[in-house]
Amino acid sequence: MALFKRGAAGKPGEWYYCIKHQKVEEGPECRAADRLGPYASPEEAARAMETARERNEEWRNDPRWRDDEPRGGA
Repeated sequence: MALFKRGAAGKPGEWYYCIKHQKVEEGPECRAADRLGPYASPEEAARAMETARERNEEWRNDPRWRDDEPRGGA
């Protein structure tokens, strides 16, 4: 028997998108490693994967994060 029970982090009223079950959930249902969020509304949580794709594309094209270009210095 475990001495400490692991609970899911989060609060009711916060919305998440579970990437494992591909569903929107309120508060701590699935483990944190499987969730994106928190989001302010269920609609915003439902767009989580699209939001992540948009952010990844922005970061991919951000010149401050380019590793394929030579940098000054040595």
